[in-house]
Amino acid sequence: MRGFVLALGAAVVLIVASAGGALANPAEDAKFQAIYTTEWTWRVSQFPGAYDDENAPVADHLPKVDRAAQDAQLAYWNNVIEQLDKLDRALLSPEMRVDFDIYRAQIAVLAASQKFRDYEAPLNSDSTFWGDLGFTARTPFRHPEDYRRYISQLNEFPRYFAEQIDNMRAGLKRGFTPPKVTMNGRDASITAITQAPSIEANLFYTPFKDLPKSIPAEEQARLRADAAKAIRESVIPAHLALLKFMREAYLPGARTGLAAKDLPDGRAFYQSKIKEFTTLDLTPEAIHDLGLREVAKIHAQMVDVMKETGFQGDFPAFLHFLRTDPQFYAKTPDELLMRAAWVAKTFDGKAARYFGYLPRGRFAIEPVAPDMAPFYTSGRGGPGLYLVNTYDLPSRPLYNLTALTLHESAPGHAFQMAIALEHKGEPDFRQKVYISAFGEGWAVYCEKLGLEMGMYKTPYDRFGMLTYQMWRAARLVVDTGIHTQGWTREQAQAYLRDNTALSNHEIETEVDRYIAWPGQALSYYLGAMAIEDGRAKAEAALGAKFNLRAFHDTVLQMGSVPLPILTARIDQFIADGGKGPYPDME
Repeated sequence: MRGFVLALGAAVVLIVASAGGALANPAEDAKFQAIYTTEWTWRVSQFPGAYDDENAPVADHLPKVDRAAQDAQLAYWNNVIEQLDKLDRALLSPEMRVDFDIYRAQIAVLAASQKFRDYEAPLNSDSTFWGDLGFTARTPFRHPEDYRRYISQLNEFPRYFAEQIDNMRAGLKRGFTPPKVTMNGRDASITAITQAPSIEANLFYTPFKDLPKSIPAEEQARLRADAAKAIRESVIPAHLALLKFMREAYLPGARTGLAAKDLPDGRAFYQSKIKEFTTLDLTPEAIHDLGLREVAKIHAQMVDVMKETGFQGDFPAFLHFLRTDPQFYAKTPDELLMRAAWVAKTFDGKAARYFGYLPRGRFAIEPVAPDMAPFYTSGRGGPGLYLVNTYDLPSRPLYNLTALTLHESAPGHAFQMAIALEHKGEPDFRQKVYISAFGEGWAVYCEKLGLEMGMYKTPYDRFGMLTYQMWRAARLVVDTGIHTQGWTREQAQAYLRDNTALSNHEIETEVDRYIAWPGQALSYYLGAMAIEDGRAKAEAALGAKFNLRAFHDTVLQMGSVPLPILTARIDQFIADGGKGPYPDME
């Protein structure tokens, strides 16, 4: 999707099983459809480009993000909730009841975000509002008119940045900022724009370096001249104003504490983030205790695999060996990229044995851009692109690469997101909104699925998979520890260092992400557990009738849904005798 990405979790109303839909009233369905269709049209107008697929034209403007626009959005979504609550859910058709539960939960999350004024902190250690704009520049345009529309967008940078800065000032005034320690060096992504050696070397000029030959030479010259002018007169001045604000006001004034509970109305804010990202009603204490139990379980598995390698030494010595021995690290960025590509192609040869429905969309493998790489995750994927971080190769171990690739490309994000977009029969709010607990849970499940698929060729690779499972389980402990139990940054880093084989660089960037983005890290392991538990229940109930391809197709056919809705769908899968959504593919 172009533009900045709205990654929404969702609260959820539990599905109540219907008695065959005997009371369904088509008029109630029509009322509900009118509500969500109207709201979606309005939402797309509020966030131009955020929900577009790769074939959509580039938006010609940036969203309004000033306080008046934010208040209007809160009022609008609160009104939608009132309209939804006036409907009689029992009168909806069974399919519409599922849509209703998904949609109302989604609107509740949007309203909660506005209520807590999340927009007053439009940045964290992982992503920023200005960095998100760069994704459009890096995305190939598909229509000739996109270049003109993109130039119009560039000319809106001063207005858009000024509104974001005003919001950040308001957040700064009430102590609602990311912790200062997590922002160190983040101004480098701004100076990458302000200090580019030339207009042509500026990130935002990228689309104009290789214009389609179908555009006449004279028009190409005009487009390049207009783009250069927009960058010189709008883009760079906007970034300079932001840089001044960040260095003189925001970074010096950012809060020094780490815990979300210490923010304004912090405990309620953190609980809302748990609900948003996990879609579950769990307390921080329950999540922390679950994490401790899962960490102990996975540690025992890691010790067993360590013994398989023949290593003579204890667990800490083995982790040191993995972090320092050159055999586990690529020598060049190209080697890392090619190894990732090999893993992806190896999966292609196995895909049809585990999935009936295979997405049409393909994905590229590219390195993370240099301006983002020092603070970026080891990889990130989605429909069309798998980014591999080639910065600081000694922090990118090859024993983790298979798990990373299965998660970020196929059958992880490159499958789940692409399949959701291909199911055109579902409402837009199911196709185009990403729920972290489902999407990240699926991707973590795919890492473990790699064992069944024979993707892990050595004990070191299997240990890498387990260290990724441990990493996600440890997040349950670390995130809740930081935000509710007074954990320090150093304590969180030490916990990951002692329990995983992640590199020190990755541990530092990851802990800063959890500090600056409360609750998001909880979605991964809890989502994977829901899928694994559902599969185990289906296997036990169906016995020989259990079909793994049908199970996977059933999960992915849903799009992106809250975990209780996923669980209810798996229960229906069992009740239907294990029949998947595409019987001819089973």
